[in-house]
Amino acid sequence: MFSRTVLSSCKRAPKACLLRGLATEASVAPAAPEVVQVDAALSKKTARPNLHTGVILNRSPIITRTPTAFEKAYYAYQARIHRALHNPFPYDFYFKQGSPLESRFNIEERRRERKAFGAPFGMQTGETSEAEKLAEATMRDEEEAMPRIHEADINSDFKNLQRRGQRNLYLLLQKQENGVAVWRFPQGSVDRGELLHHAATRGLEIECGNNMDTWIVSRNPIGVFHPPSPASTGGTEKDVVFFYKAHIMAGQVRPNRTQAQDFAWLTKGEIKTRVDENYWLGIKDMLSDF
Repeated sequence: MFSRTVLSSCKRAPKACLLRGLATEASVAPAAPEVVQVDAALSKKTARPNLHTGVILNRSPIITRTPTAFEKAYYAYQARIHRALHNPFPYDFYFKQGSPLESRFNIEERRRERKAFGAPFGMQTGETSEAEKLAEATMRDEEEAMPRIHEADINSDFKNLQRRGQRNLYLLLQKQENGVAVWRFPQGSVDRGELLHHAATRGLEIECGNNMDTWIVSRNPIGVFHPPSPASTGGTEKDVVFFYKAHIMAGQVRPNRTQAQDFAWLTKGEIKTRVDENYWLGIKDMLSDF
């Protein structure tokens, strides 16, 4: 019904229909700039960020951690239970009577008794034989324990890998960013078509030299960091840093002086005092507390 009415009106006034059609086309034409603006906004949103890879190079603890008072009490309690319930060792079957080995075993056994139950358990009764005296002198020479505090801790040598033996240490490099000295993990850019873990290995060698034997744990990053955009770019350029975990097995850092001015092996707490707050909030969950 509607189409018949339109056709009949066009037969009566063909010029009016033509003008109406031209008006419709003219009203649609101005929408083109709006489409251009939407396309520009989409292209700005889909701009690719600059990819970088960082390496969290770790030196694992080299000595066991000092136990707490509760841990010491727990281990002493377990040792007493073990000593009270264990079957006596048939030493006469394994050692010749009166031999130095038998004397050494008897001395060690008395020490274990005294440590587990205290005096008077494990105390020497009777005269000491010559074999026992010789065994005691030999054991005193063997039991000189290494100090748990290294010389590097006393001298505050942050470049020494022997410092803070009970803690995890991480490598930080001192670099220049916008004319300001900052501390950062080893970091490098990613070339077009390059795999991220390959870029991490290459960047570590460029900044730290090839005097280290390192091992990158996985091909997958352990974290990502979005640094703030520089003010000079107006916030249009975005950077993304993918961090990889690595261990140093041997060697030492020899930083490239064009890339870094200094380096230090630091614990998590020491890193917090050297980096800015924004960088710290982005990396703190990737580090071990011990």
